[in-house]
Amino acid sequence: MKPLINVIQQQSGTAFKLKTNDILTVIDPMGEQVSDMVLFNAADYQEKLSSGKSLDFEESMLLTKGNYLWSNRSRKMMEIIEDTNGRNDFLLAPCSPETFKIMYNYDEEHPSCLNNLHHHLEPYGISVDDIPTAFNIFMNVQFDSAGKLSVHPPTSKEGDYIRFKAQMDLLVGLTACSAEDSNGGTFKPIHYLIETEPNLIKP
Repeated sequence: MKPLINVIQQQSGTAFKLKTNDILTVIDPMGEQVSDMVLFNAADYQEKLSSGKSLDFEESMLLTKGNYLWSNRSRKMMEIIEDTNGRNDFLLAPCSPETFKIMYNYDEEHPSCLNNLHHHLEPYGISVDDIPTAFNIFMNVQFDSAGKLSVHPPTSKEGDYIRFKAQMDLLVGLTACSAEDSNGGTFKPIHYLIETEPNLIKP
């Protein structure tokens, strides 16, 4: 039976569990849309995704097919087994209410990845302070020779996807990013599939 395509509506999020060896495919159905992903060990939420450990152990700023995402306890959480776009970010934190006040000079309420992640992870006992730096799928962050960071529109095209294999039982938080600069000024949905390895399909 064909797996169900799950839809994360624009500027929103979700949370779900994965078993070891499950395959998570995150799809950009319309192009140029970022998805923030955070991970927790399903058996112990104190073990969670670590940007620093991942960049350190993978010896790269740009993680793609063949790389692993690591935990704060130096254990593999996900393997990236396919990546049709190849440009993802692991430097910038999930956009938050403070992001829009400090960087956008926006004083009104604005949807944010941090709030969306917290809303969906809170039923599992995850506080906002427990949420780590996200793996920003499809996000196009550039840096110059002086180290100055800049955010550009994603290079992902309609139908691009990234596929992960769980290395442990996981709690996953996933968003359709809410920051204007990250998504080329527009907001679109994100799709995802959860499969067991023998039943893989192409998105």
